[in-house]
Amino acid sequence: MLSEVYYLLRVKADGRYLTARPNSEDNGYLLLFRENFDALSYLNTHAGEVASRFAVESLPGSQLSSLLKRWGFIGVAMVSDPLLPKIDFLQHS
Repeated sequence: MLSEVYYLLRVKADGRYLTARPNSEDNGYLLLFRENFDALSYLNTHAGEVASRFAVESLPGSQLSSLLKRWGFIGVAMVSDPLLPKIDFLQHS
């Protein structure tokens, strides 16, 4: 995971990342995509009317742990199929 590059969706207005929140009281899981076009497909399929409010940002795997700690995320939600969507939740320790 450390040598890969991941793609995230970030709100242009305030810089927050798009997250999955299975429990509304948690900070949630950071949504990660393996490809830039997967992030765009996810956005256009599930939030087309607000897609222009988001930007795709790349993140080296080596910086993933520090980003999770800084923002207080529980873990990552790896999107393997952006159209269905199929998401694997991984908790950060």
